[in-house]
Amino acid sequence: MRLSLFLGNQTETINQNNFMGLFTKKSIDILLSEANETGENSLKRTLGGWGLIALGIGAIIGAGLFVRTAAAIAQNAGPSVTIGFLVAALGCTFAGLCYAELSSSIPISGSAYTYTYATMGEFLAWIIGWDLVLEYAVGAATVGIAWSEYLNNLLVEVFHLSPIPYEWCHSPFQTSVDGVNGIINLPALGIVVLLSLLLIRGIKESTLVNNFIVILKVAIVILIIALGWSYINPAYHTPYIPEATKYTDHHGTTYNFGGVMGILGAAGTVFFAFIGFDAVSTAAQETKNPKKDMPFGILGSLIICTLLYVLFSHVLSGLAPVDFFRDPSKGGEASVVAAIKEAMHGYGWLSKSITVAILAGFSSVILVMLLGQSRVFYSMSKDGLLPKAFSDVHPKYKTPYKGNLVILILVALFAAFVPGDVVGHMTSIGTLFAFMLVCIAVIILRKKEPNLPRQFKTPLVPLIPILGVLSCGAMIFGLGWENWARLIGWLALGFIIYFGYGKRHSKLRNK
Repeated sequence: MRLSLFLGNQTETINQNNFMGLFTKKSIDILLSEANETGENSLKRTLGGWGLIALGIGAIIGAGLFVRTAAAIAQNAGPSVTIGFLVAALGCTFAGLCYAELSSSIPISGSAYTYTYATMGEFLAWIIGWDLVLEYAVGAATVGIAWSEYLNNLLVEVFHLSPIPYEWCHSPFQTSVDGVNGIINLPALGIVVLLSLLLIRGIKESTLVNNFIVILKVAIVILIIALGWSYINPAYHTPYIPEATKYTDHHGTTYNFGGVMGILGAAGTVFFAFIGFDAVSTAAQETKNPKKDMPFGILGSLIICTLLYVLFSHVLSGLAPVDFFRDPSKGGEASVVAAIKEAMHGYGWLSKSITVAILAGFSSVILVMLLGQSRVFYSMSKDGLLPKAFSDVHPKYKTPYKGNLVILILVALFAAFVPGDVVGHMTSIGTLFAFMLVCIAVIILRKKEPNLPRQFKTPLVPLIPILGVLSCGAMIFGLGWENWARLIGWLALGFIIYFGYGKRHSKLRNK
């Protein structure tokens, strides 16, 4: 009797320890020591403040602006897409302020994953690290798919060649209006492979390419705003907020259009356009003065892009009616170019220039997304939650090259075989969830580590982080139950990997 009672108590104690072990936190002292470590497996510090802003803009301005804006006009909000952008920007601002504080306090690779590990424990850190795959890896695949669409536009409109056959530039789950089934998206596959190899070569070389592309695409966005403003048709902006209805596209998918739900849906859709400013925080260990430069890079890139986005979406929604953006024969993913050709007669050269700039811009987005994903996996591998290969650094280039190769395969599979709309919404909902946890992390860290040196402090804590959680939660709500189900399924797959591998190999748990 006593023996069974003793064994029962021992089993209960072990189970309690295992449960509590899931929430073991990584100490701030350990994180700061890792941030300052040197050696053959450490990353090379080459980035400054303006380099980080360029990195942020490089990730932000891309498929979200040139593809998702048109999708939000057609599916959700019409001309009130500008309000959707402001709602998305508001949520990003709250999250950005929280990112700025955490990145200046804990200047280490890993972004939201690292911050969650320090504040909420290992299990939630794993969840957010796995969730970030949706932001970076799936995000890179989404932009790769858009890159493929604009490549066809370049071949036809600029070089006057035949487009790539539908079946070789679309996923098996897509069918053209003529009934042709996709097989594989070869252009999306090719650009992911090319940029992954560049990233392995080194972050300095990658940022030089990125800086050039950033100058090019920002110039094009400003040109569209400046020249297109006089071509806005006020009739296309009336009513500015359409009456709430339902819209079903040619694939049979139904969306909330107009009204409050339409604006929230648009915010969730165009939120993809803001993904990237947080990718700046993944490069903390490659920044010369992270405590000063990280807040500058995160908030600077966010402010610049928000201003450009609102002006661009106002112009675009005024160039053509909503039905134009709903018509798959009007350019599909490349509908921005089609709208300019439709409305701005005499500016054929602009639509051609835009196509070239967009292709280059998409390339820089993919590059920074791949960078962010490899650095998150680098941090998770250093903690033992992923295999050591993800944190092996190339002896010459000082990049996590093995991790880049694995991520290349993962992203390439998504880009080649999954439709763009599906991966775009998966990216948005995954990122919104990550932002919510970052906002919560600031509140917890203020309570647990009040004396931690903070180069930048989020104002009005806990109000700002709470507003960040609420605004991001509202955008998740606006994306609909199909995307909630995909997020739950993705997290369930992550649980299997964590309990099958990460939990048993965790360095912190097995110390």
